Formats: sequence, C-alpha cells, structure tokens
Amino acid sequence: MDEIDLSILRELQSDGRLSNQELAQRVGLSASPCMRRVRQLEKDGVIQGYRAVIDPAAVARGFEVLVSVEVQRDRETVEAFEAALQDIPDVIEAYRLFGSPGCLLRIAVEDLAAYERLWIERLTALDGVAEVNSQIIMKRIKEPRGLPVGG
Repeated sequence: MDEIDLSILRELQSDGRLSNQELAQRVGLSASPCMRRVRQLEKDGVIQGYRAVIDPAAVARGFEVLVSVEVQRDRETVEAFEAALQDIPDVIEAYRLFGSPGCLLRIAVEDLAAYERLWIERLTALDGVAEVNSQIIMKRIKEPRGLPVGG
C-alpha cells in the first residue's frame, strides 16, 4: 500500500459517500485509476464495507451500557456464549478479553427499563454466565470515526 492508497482510505473513512470523481480529485488521481485502486482495496479486504452512521436516539437506542461478563472458562461454554450473543440485536459490540472480565459488551437499548429486561431475560440467563457488571454510559466524549491511517 502506498501513500495514495492511504489517502483514499482516509478520505473514505471521513466520507464514504464521496463520488469517485470527488475522491480522485482529493487524492490527486484521475477517475479511472482511482476507481481501480478502490476496487483493489475492496478485493483485498482492506475496505470491508460501507455504512451509514445513525444517531442512536433517532432509532430509540440512546441508552448505552458497557457490560463486563464473566463466563465459565471452558471452550464449549465460551463458544456457546459467543454464538448466543449473535442472536441478541441489542448487543452492538462484543469482545473476548484476556484476563478478567472475560467478555466486554456494548449494548444499545431505549432506556433503563429496556436494559433491565435484557439483563434479566437474556444476559443472566445465558449458560455459563457467572457475573454481569454494568456501567451506564453518561456521555460520549469521542465518537468512533475510523482508524488512524498513515500520515
């Protein structure tokens, strides 16, 4: 990957809706070579997709919670727990961690009552869950805006 590829990545992370013409102009290429580079970055899996950034409150998901979960540490239980998380749409991010806690979840629901229902009916009911700790997000200080790419 050269500096032009890195520039393409920076521009697309900033605005994924750029036309190829506008992107080409910003990175100093003509349209055709720019399109070839973007397609190659997509083919190589460097660019994994494009999506809209949605205001959580606009879709009744403005109440966010970081949840640490201790799961029984055997392979079968961990795999079953991770598979079960795929079926819970309120869990918008999930990470297996080294050490304790074993798992960190980011959950987005409408309000505290919705989180309590999720906690009681789904999270604590999952096989192998030993402990669930919740931290309610008070304020987002820095939004996810992509990865720092070169320069």
